[in-house]
Amino acid sequence: MSLNNRYDFALIFDVKDGNPNGDPDAGNMPRMDAETGHGLVTDVALKRKVRNFVALVKDQDKREPEAGQKRFEIYVREKAILNHQHQRAYTALKLDAVETATEALAESDLLTPISEEADAKKKPAKKEKRKGSAEDVSKARDWMCQNFFDVRTFGAVMSTGINCGQVRGPVQMTFARSVDPIVALEHSITRMAVATEGEAEKQQGDNRTMGRKHTVPYGVYVAHGFVSSFLAKQTGFGDDDLELLWQALGQMFEHDRSAARGEMATRGLYVFRHDSELGNAPAHTLFERIQAKKKVDVPRSFGDYEITVNTTDMPTGVRLITKI
Repeated sequence: MSLNNRYDFALIFDVKDGNPNGDPDAGNMPRMDAETGHGLVTDVALKRKVRNFVALVKDQDKREPEAGQKRFEIYVREKAILNHQHQRAYTALKLDAVETATEALAESDLLTPISEEADAKKKPAKKEKRKGSAEDVSKARDWMCQNFFDVRTFGAVMSTGINCGQVRGPVQMTFARSVDPIVALEHSITRMAVATEGEAEKQQGDNRTMGRKHTVPYGVYVAHGFVSSFLAKQTGFGDDDLELLWQALGQMFEHDRSAARGEMATRGLYVFRHDSELGNAPAHTLFERIQAKKKVDVPRSFGDYEITVNTTDMPTGVRLITKI
C-alpha cells in the first residue's frame, strides 16, 4: 500500500568510549565540526547500518524467492559490483543490454592511407556502451525498485555501465550532530604479535605491533529525517517498508557492535506524522520541539542528559508518534 502522509523524524543516539564515524582523511579520527567541535556522523554511515539491519532481518541468501523476500534485497552491499546488479534487471526482463565495441577513427584516419607501421600504432578501439531505449531504462528502473529495499527507500544512481536510470528516494537523512562539543581521544594500543618474519627479526623476538585508536568518551547525537509520499509512490515504497525502516533505526546499533564503536544505542525515535501529503507544518518547527540538554558539566551517560518534547499546541494535522 502506498503512503498518503508526509513524515518527519528525529533520531537520537549516543556513543560511549567509541568512534561512531571515523574520518579516513584525518587518520580515522571521529568526524567533527572544525569550528564548533561538535561531533558528526554522516548520513551515509547511518544508511549503511539500516542496510545491514535489513539484510540481516530478511536474510536474503537463505530464503527461497517464493517466500516474498526478493523485495528486500540490498543494492549497495559490501564488495558488490553494481553493474552486475543492473545486468540482473535486464536479464530478468529479457531486455537487450549487450555492450558492444566499435573502432573510433579520427577524420584524418579516413582521409589518409594507413600504412602497416601506422596501423600498428593506432589507438586501441574505444568501447561504446549501449544503454538501451528510454522504455527499457524505465522498465529496468522499476525492476530495481521492486527488488531492492535501499533503492526504493534511499534512491540510487544506476546509470553506470548498463543503464537502469536514477531514482530519487523518498527517505532522506541529515548528518547527525552531537548535542554538545565532543572530545576526541587518541590511544596507543599494542598487539603482542607481528605479521611477518622480517618484523620479528627486526625486533629480535620482542614481537610487538603498535597502533592507534580514537574514541569519544561520551556524546549524544541527533539526526533528522524526512519521508515524502510523492517520491514513495514513484519508487513503490509502502507501509511495510516504512515499518521496517522504523524497526531498523531503533535496533540497528544492537547488531553493529565492534570494539572500535564502543557502546552505541538508539535513545529516541520521534516521528511527526502529517495528515496531508504536502505536510501541515514546516519540519524545522517540529524538530525544535525536541530538546536535549546536559544536566552536568561533563556528561558520561545518557542519564546526564534531559530530553524534553513539547507537545502543547501541536500544529493542526500533525501527530507525534514516539517509537522509542
